[in-house]
Amino acid sequence: MSEPLTPGEYRDLLSRALEGTVDADTRHPTPHTLYMLDAHRTALYVDQTVVQGDRGVGKTFWARSLLDPGLREAAALEYRMSRLLRLHVTPGFGMDMGSPHYPGPLVLPSLLTGGALPEEIWYAVLLTALEQPWPRETTDWAERVAWLRTNPAPAESAIARADTRAADEGMVHLLVFDGLEHLHTDWDTRNRMIAELLRMAMRMRFGTRNIRLKVFLRPDMFEAAKQFFPDASKLSGNAARLLWSRTDLYGLLFHHLGNEDDEAALRFRRFTGGWTPSETRTLTWYAPPSALRNDEKEQQRLFERIADPFMGTNVRQGRPYTWLPNHLMDSNDRISPRSFLKAVAEAAETTRRTRPSHTRALHHDAIRSGVREASTVRVDQVVEDTPWVRLAIEPLKGCQVPIAQGKIINLWKERALPLLLREESARYAQADRPELVHTGPRHPDDLPRLVQELIDLGVLRRRDQSVDDFSLLDLPDIYRLAFGLGRLGGIPLAGR
Repeated sequence: MSEPLTPGEYRDLLSRALEGTVDADTRHPTPHTLYMLDAHRTALYVDQTVVQGDRGVGKTFWARSLLDPGLREAAALEYRMSRLLRLHVTPGFGMDMGSPHYPGPLVLPSLLTGGALPEEIWYAVLLTALEQPWPRETTDWAERVAWLRTNPAPAESAIARADTRAADEGMVHLLVFDGLEHLHTDWDTRNRMIAELLRMAMRMRFGTRNIRLKVFLRPDMFEAAKQFFPDASKLSGNAARLLWSRTDLYGLLFHHLGNEDDEAALRFRRFTGGWTPSETRTLTWYAPPSALRNDEKEQQRLFERIADPFMGTNVRQGRPYTWLPNHLMDSNDRISPRSFLKAVAEAAETTRRTRPSHTRALHHDAIRSGVREASTVRVDQVVEDTPWVRLAIEPLKGCQVPIAQGKIINLWKERALPLLLREESARYAQADRPELVHTGPRHPDDLPRLVQELIDLGVLRRRDQSVDDFSLLDLPDIYRLAFGLGRLGGIPLAGR
């Protein structure tokens, strides 16, 4: 065991190791970030069709890891899943521009406008992945869809032949679908596309032996797709869910620190001890010891070397190990690892800037600043996914929580919220199909039901069992701070 790092060395290591964690969707996974939770093992099961997860919990991370042969080999080694080595993996949808595997953001709307059905588009994607010899070797998606429409029997035969060939080779064709929130700007069109994708996935799962689809989805998108394909509920039973416990989050943090490629990370591994080197033909990484992955007491002991022991002068104000994740939870007690790592990184930068000689790498006030910054990022993400949330919460700015449901509804009425929600939806209207528009809540005119939708999203939380105007509602700090609501005795808003 070597000497521990100094507070300044810990700060520098944190900054390097956590750089870019908020931009995880645009950064490809590496051994440095390849942290394999036991709880996420099911996300890689070939027969697990749907993988559900909120924004920032690892959907794109695992989708890209499956598509990368080196990272797939690493996962097969870590999880002892040899079946991952017998896959032929192809992207079915994603964020890559100009991909030959699926129609992009300019082509897809034009296909739909031209009369292509969602089912036809997805089967064209499937046949392309199975290396169907298209007539004249066309790369034009409209021509592929047109051929499929007039040649359904040859298309089905091609799928059956590919399935038989894969069985003979001992391989499985796996198509990976991610970034489906970007399928279309109109939510109903997007949901219909996802419903048809799930229908095709179920047909492949029950109708073939060696062709499988893996679909990464937010839970609200999965629920919305069920409106158009009720049988999608048959995929719910074996759907994987990307959830993070407190020990998972700290295990991820320590994994980042121990896998940075520098001398400080080496000293960190030596000081903590028990790290296991792993390598494949192309990658090398270090797995944290079980105690740093799963043992709360050991994790807390190490984190209190990095952060102040208390969130103030004594234990009554809380311990950072439990305080930090508790203040990053939404109302469904879910935490995004992206928010957690952002808060820690911001705390390191704030301590360096304001208290460079502090005896810990993370000052307790800097941790509060980290939560504020994480709140800003989280709200930006939620508003990007569900734009109407900002319209619903902004009228509450300046209020103190908890707040009575009746007061919330009165504030909404004063702002004419139902009208604002309809106007917001109209911004996305298609000139030829305005009836398809649906970018807002399911019940914009029913304000009590709108409250429940915000609760389901994790933005609001009930403080009691009643559901009338006197029911007290709360906003978790991960949303409260960025939306500008106060709480007596809570983390103050920025600038106060």
